[in-house]
Amino acid sequence: MAIEKILKDDASEEKGERARMASFVGAIAITDLVKTTLGPKGMDKILQSTGRGHGVTVTNDGATILKSLHIDNPAAKVLIDISKVQDDEVGDGTTSVVVLAGELLREAEKLVAAKIHPMTIISGYRMAAECARNALLQRVVDNKENAEKFKSDLMKIAMTTLSSKILSQDKEHFAQLAVDAVMRLKGSTNLEAIQIIKKPGGSLMDSFLDEGFILDKKIGLGQPKRIENAKILVANTAMDTDKVKIYGARVRVDSMSKVAEIEGAEKEKMREKVQKIIAHGINCFVNRQLIYNFPEELFADAGVLAIEHADFDGIERLALVTGGEIASTFDNPESVKIGHCKLIEEIMIGEDKLIHFSGVEMGQACTIVLRGASHHVLDEAERSLHDALCVLSQTVNDTRVLLGGGWPEMVMAKEVDELARKTPGKKSHAIEAFSRALVAIPTIIADNAGLDSADLVAQLRAAHHKEGCNAGIDVISGSVGDMAELGISESFKVKQAVLLSATEAAEMILRVDEIITCAPRQREDRM
Repeated sequence: MAIEKILKDDASEEKGERARMASFVGAIAITDLVKTTLGPKGMDKILQSTGRGHGVTVTNDGATILKSLHIDNPAAKVLIDISKVQDDEVGDGTTSVVVLAGELLREAEKLVAAKIHPMTIISGYRMAAECARNALLQRVVDNKENAEKFKSDLMKIAMTTLSSKILSQDKEHFAQLAVDAVMRLKGSTNLEAIQIIKKPGGSLMDSFLDEGFILDKKIGLGQPKRIENAKILVANTAMDTDKVKIYGARVRVDSMSKVAEIEGAEKEKMREKVQKIIAHGINCFVNRQLIYNFPEELFADAGVLAIEHADFDGIERLALVTGGEIASTFDNPESVKIGHCKLIEEIMIGEDKLIHFSGVEMGQACTIVLRGASHHVLDEAERSLHDALCVLSQTVNDTRVLLGGGWPEMVMAKEVDELARKTPGKKSHAIEAFSRALVAIPTIIADNAGLDSADLVAQLRAAHHKEGCNAGIDVISGSVGDMAELGISESFKVKQAVLLSATEAAEMILRVDEIITCAPRQREDRM
């Protein structure tokens, strides 16, 4: 029985059932991994890297967990991708999207076992997703006319986003920070203008929002500590040639005094450069590269505050915020845009000194200073805050809001169920399965809180048969509660992204009927 082999020696292929089996199993395993982080009572994961230093990350953010996993299973990779995209696109809902896709596949597996063709399942899922989206569209609340109400909506969304994260204890405080920061952006989704500085020490409650811009640097010696009505030149240029660099420079001289002449000439060059810079009429010079003692002295004599080695993010943000541009040549001062701010001074946060620019041109920028017990806490706080900021900045643009706490899933499931009853043929099974997958999200939220999920979800379903019902799972009291009264809201954009991405991912994995793995390249022995 010598069947000719088409593929190379070590390449393997899985066909039909086996391939589908492999992709289902992989996807469901990933889902089970992250689903315990869902909801207000979700737990965190510790990720320990095997690299040197054994970096430890403690996180609750689905995308962060999945990004750190190295996985062979192709289906699992698709899920990791959708969670990444969700993170980039709307910032939150990274866990929900994976859980929903996984549940859709779990249901699809049963249907395939019942001899329903994957294409039928896919077209059923398509109809169901469309129907679910319309169900949400009918129930959205839009308060963009009423500024007060809209602001309270934003607060609620921020608190809901933060309640499943490490910041849940002080969520009012942080929600306020996030809402203020996003309101200052005035509708742009560019989060670059919000700078987050992490300083260990203090507790999370000590975090605050600062209207100005804070640069994580000390002010050089012998320089003015405080400048009012500052004119700032932001530059990226070398300010370190006032000595002959011994390495790599070959200078043939016949006496030491000649070296001194060369050094003198270099000093002159430097002095000219500094004079050109000062000629811009500035009183603060921020450079990306380092500044040697000599030019620093010259700046100090001229009463110009020189800051060296600001990191690149800091520089770009500073230019953005003060309305200046990053300059690298100084020959024609009239063409360089110079940044302005009212006051530059040194402030202390914890142990460290930082430079604080207040009264900046762009009212949109601000700095959030996070304090916390350790680096792990701060990293996680930053991730959580980043999620909240993303969601809020999306919501400011797309002002539609939904209730949270499993309410949207139940609304969708109800509509999808009705669609299934109306649809003839095998598709109806797939549509029903879609509704079951949606109900899995409230179920998991309840399970993570250690509640009796079957009972609660049944109560929810009954409650949702009444028109205009606001019932969702109230994890704190462990019963069905009114989401509108509890102030649990979510952004429509996030929910829609979760729904559509999960459906598309599940669809893609369902379409697979063969997995071909390439042969690894043979390594030659280099002995």
